[in-house]
Amino acid sequence: MSTQLKNTVTKRDHILGIKTAPLELLEYGDYQCSSCGDSYLAVKEALRELGKNVVFIFRNFPLTEIHPDAFDAALAAEAAALQNKFWEMYDLLYQNQANLTGQELLAYAKEIGLDMGRFEQDVQSQALSSKIEADMEGGLSSGVSGTPTFYINGEKYEGDWEGDGLARYLKNLL
Repeated sequence: MSTQLKNTVTKRDHILGIKTAPLELLEYGDYQCSSCGDSYLAVKEALRELGKNVVFIFRNFPLTEIHPDAFDAALAAEAAALQNKFWEMYDLLYQNQANLTGQELLAYAKEIGLDMGRFEQDVQSQALSSKIEADMEGGLSSGVSGTPTFYINGEKYEGDWEGDGLARYLKNLL
């Protein structure tokens, strides 16, 4: 099984931080996955502690067979990204994991100030569905089998990410 990230980071990715940071943390995640909800907090902590030393990239990997609202949540995040509000939607989705139905996604879009007509049109877009599917295909080719899956500087991270484990590991790399 692959331990290398096969598809490099591009401008199509959701990138938080400075691209030239010494550490690149990439996550394949699912908005409805409870472990991803825990990793969301671990990533926030790592970003807070490491600051400009780490750049974070998020890719979609909705496990639709066990998380029926995950794909629609990913669509909502991608539609928000088209209005430069990806990270605001990302935060709301992870903070409200138990509430990811259509009406709730619309409420989050409204809460972050999206153009609602455009949002409702964009979530129906084949281009956004294709982007999510491309994220998933890239993940599968890189050895992703579940969520969350992390890559640090292109290497699959199999260690402890829970609590402060991720931040501690990243600090040791510096």
